[in-house]
Amino acid sequence: MAYWQLYYHVIWTTKNREPLISAELEPELHKYLRGKGLELGGIVHAVGGTEDHCHIVVSIPPRIAIGDYVGKLKGASSHWVTHLSGYKRPFAWQEGYGILSFSKRSLSQVVQYVLSQREHHCSGQIIADMERIEREDVGP
Repeated sequence: MAYWQLYYHVIWTTKNREPLISAELEPELHKYLRGKGLELGGIVHAVGGTEDHCHIVVSIPPRIAIGDYVGKLKGASSHWVTHLSGYKRPFAWQEGYGILSFSKRSLSQVVQYVLSQREHHCSGQIIADMERIEREDVGP
């Protein structure tokens, strides 16, 4: 087994950024994401979000492709909400995601940011790079 320390902050949104994650659904969805993230081979440090997006802080071993991990996590959680959780509204995630890597030194700060999503959004004190889903054209 190889030694590794890889830390990622992943974010994705609900389809069309609709407010699909209700106050009742949120804790169960976050619990599901934690469990599924572990089942897929990651180390889940935190899950957070608001009614229209989700953040996860995770360590993914190098033997697992990041895109595969995130795709499976999004797909499984969407299926769970739609078919298994008892949620009565249509539910889907938007295509794509944003991801940032960071050092172990920043882990506690990133975890705190993710766990305090509601407060950050209510106060308008978000960190733009930690909320990005799509890459903007940065030019040549």
